[in-house]
Amino acid sequence: MSINPEKESELFRKGLAIRKEVLGAAHVEKSLASADDFTTPVQRLVTEYCWGEIWGRPGLPREMRSAINLAMLAALNRPHEIRLHVRGALNNGMSRETIQEIILQVAIYCGVPASLDAMKVCTETFREIDAERAAAE
Repeated sequence: MSINPEKESELFRKGLAIRKEVLGAAHVEKSLASADDFTTPVQRLVTEYCWGEIWGRPGLPREMRSAINLAMLAALNRPHEIRLHVRGALNNGMSRETIQEIILQVAIYCGVPASLDAMKVCTETFREIDAERAAAE
């Protein structure tokens, strides 16, 4: 089953635009293209409510939403999502130094092991980004 944005709700289309701006169109299109009968409902849910409803609200700037996400994902030990949201945070204008400060804050309030694991994922992601940029030059 594939998702056709033209046939989806207005909230889905709003969320899809925000999701692509933050995470990158290639990642989002790959996620949607790989959706099957089992995973399509969660892709719709995430796109509509996470990205359309919550990220689309005017109450917080995107950089702040990224900071909150990074802290929560580090606390929850979700390395795949940390990797994704590090890229999103950078796309939202956050510096690597700010990301570092967020992960240091996690050490105090959520525990050093959570911070160490998150810092490792951030470092790996920065290396990947740097390699991608070097290859593109």
